Amino acid sequence: MLENGAAPTVPEPAGPASVEDPEVIEERRKHRVRGLIALLKDPNLNYRWNAAELLGPERDPEAVGPLIEALKDPYVDVQWLAAKSLGQIGDKRALEPLLEASASGDKWLRAGAAWGLGKLNDPRAVDRLLALLKDLKAKVRKEAAWALGAIGDTRAEPGLKEALNDPDAGVREAAQKALLAIGARPEEPTVPPGPA
Repeated sequence: MLENGAAPTVPEPAGPASVEDPEVIEERRKHRVRGLIALLKDPNLNYRWNAAELLGPERDPEAVGPLIEALKDPYVDVQWLAAKSLGQIGDKRALEPLLEASASGDKWLRAGAAWGLGKLNDPRAVDRLLALLKDLKAKVRKEAAWALGAIGDTRAEPGLKEALNDPDAGVREAAQKALLAIGARPEEPTVPPGPA
């Protein structure tokens, strides 16, 4: 901030190209992606997790390898955001690493991997996601239910119907929405749910 409270102005880059020029826009995007990829290796945790989060919306295949490496970052803050970004990019190279990450001992990485698998929309993830519907952590079960609905494979129907009896209201709601997404009619829970 300047002394008078006004925000500093950022000068526009000089050059003959128009800001709307698609080549200039793409070159700036590629430059931004390369910068974010470099930040995945930065010693500062905040830079790494921000980079892991921001690479997903860029949807650049160049980021897939570095994000797969970031699944093994020493901090789960980076790992689970890398998992989500891999799902957003949608590159099938991420399937096996996300399946592996979904077996992590950390609930945040399991949840991020489940979400990423749902975004990949690959039916090969269904069996693993069905197993995550029985995870000890409600966050993981909820993301697994959502992911199964996103994939839309009817093999998930029995597991999702069972999840309608989950003790957590968020999991029950996600299972119901997932059943509707795959074209199944959600049944009423057979056992009254316990406290959420």
